[in-house]
Amino acid sequence: MTEKTTTGKNGANGTAEGYDAVVVGAGAAGLNAALVLGRARRRVAVVDAGEPRNAPAAHMHGFLSREGMPPAALLAVGREEVARYGVHLIDGRVEHVERAGPAEPGFVVRLAGGPVLHARRLVVATGLRDGLPDLPGLAERWGRDVLHCPYCHGWEVRDRPLGVLGTGPGAVNQALLLRQWSDDVVLLAHTLEPTAAERERLAARGVRVVEGRIVRVVADDGRLRGVELDTGRVVTREAVFVAPRPVPRDALLLGLDCARDDDGWVTTDRTGRTSVPGVWAVGNVADPRAQVVVAAGAGAAAAFALDHDLVDEEIGRAVALCRASGPALPV
Repeated sequence: MTEKTTTGKNGANGTAEGYDAVVVGAGAAGLNAALVLGRARRRVAVVDAGEPRNAPAAHMHGFLSREGMPPAALLAVGREEVARYGVHLIDGRVEHVERAGPAEPGFVVRLAGGPVLHARRLVVATGLRDGLPDLPGLAERWGRDVLHCPYCHGWEVRDRPLGVLGTGPGAVNQALLLRQWSDDVVLLAHTLEPTAAERERLAARGVRVVEGRIVRVVADDGRLRGVELDTGRVVTREAVFVAPRPVPRDALLLGLDCARDDDGWVTTDRTGRTSVPGVWAVGNVADPRAQVVVAAGAGAAAAFALDHDLVDEEIGRAVALCRASGPALPV
């Protein structure tokens, strides 16, 4: 890989045999990063394995001007927009990323059964997967009437009988929060044992606690009917909420030895910059709470910082070249 800059048909200041930036993941974060970089006349490739986190959801919410839009439609529009600026979209899976080496700065990005890409900078926007409780019938209804985020889905199930599955420590707070969307909210305790203080708060908020272990999520004719307990009782509900365990798709970042926090998440600064120079991590791979609109903003912030980083490198190289060639001749 050379460091000679070229101008492609999109005017990108890339390398002759590679890219200014490779973005891994074409969700809202990755595509928005690519959009900003493409408009900055950078040579950019986006590699995507086609596994968006919100694929089960019919609509997305909380994104101004895109309220209620199907997630797949947003990504399709985003792909069209980045392509206008010469961004290369590659459908594939990145198997491995490694540093190019001291004499060859940047990164080598290896695709499964595909080409090897060279990148001066790397943006990882691979997202996360939701680790769901192992309850029969739950995964089949995920993203439909088994939900996780009241701010994403609460309006659509307002004033209906709602349940919260007590499968994790966040269930009590989830039930307390959901009460503002419905007067009929129950906490299905399952393996959870609320404290006396938590039970007091739930009662004061008007949330009932139903004891008993959950056996399965019951659906009839393609719709949720309720939750069956080990007593045989079916607690009828029109929607239930559960807090999944977020599992970041961060193998590429860990392979580069990016630093992690005490909870195991890759640490970044406000722009998504990791501890490894030249590597940014944006969206749900670094922030499990980021909704689509937040992830898109994070992608833009990373692109601004990444471009400034490239400009600094280019200026430094130009200054060194000027110094090596001697003093400038008077005009």
